Amino acid sequence: MANLITIGRLGLLFVTIGLIYTRSFPLVAIMAIVIAIVFLSDALDGFIARRQGSTSEFGAVLDIAGDRVVENALWIVFAHLGLIGIWAPLLVMTRGFFVDTMRGVGYAKGKSAFGDNAMARTPITHFLTASRFMRAFYGAAKGIAFVFLTALFAARLPDAHGTLYASVIDSWPMLVFGWFMVYASLALTVIRGVPVLIDAVKDLSEDAKQQQ
Repeated sequence: MANLITIGRLGLLFVTIGLIYTRSFPLVAIMAIVIAIVFLSDALDGFIARRQGSTSEFGAVLDIAGDRVVENALWIVFAHLGLIGIWAPLLVMTRGFFVDTMRGVGYAKGKSAFGDNAMARTPITHFLTASRFMRAFYGAAKGIAFVFLTALFAARLPDAHGTLYASVIDSWPMLVFGWFMVYASLALTVIRGVPVLIDAVKDLSEDAKQQQ
């Protein structure tokens, strides 16, 4: 069931992206809500897996892959729409490639991304990458950031000019909060990736010494 939710949210994501590109103010405004549903479903699949006792290595890997598709696709879309610089998706993609490659080495050694056999070597790495609090906080930050960017794109469409929706979304309190969440989510992307890379380098160095 949890894996079906992960696959379903990817399908919903691509439908949402297609509707955003219609540049229809009512549709794009609704898509901001759908983006929120996409991110809430990410928390739902994990909850269901734990509740049903159906957690697995495949499910964990599929969930991570789904997260990568969602965040990379949306950063690329919003960079293409001119809401944020191209540096944002390049940063996220570079971080993802390095971290996932290093995690692949860990999987080959019988380790997992989360759980009792997690790759985290230190308490801070575990807290930043594997703790439920940080995973939930990071997911919420990304979700709010993408909902904001979708809503902002809708508010700046020609059909939205003069509407209450546009005046609220494009107001300075909303802009300050929204852009803070955008850059906070990007910062967390890097902050959570660095300890994974450090731990992976230590693992590889120890393996190299043992082989000598």
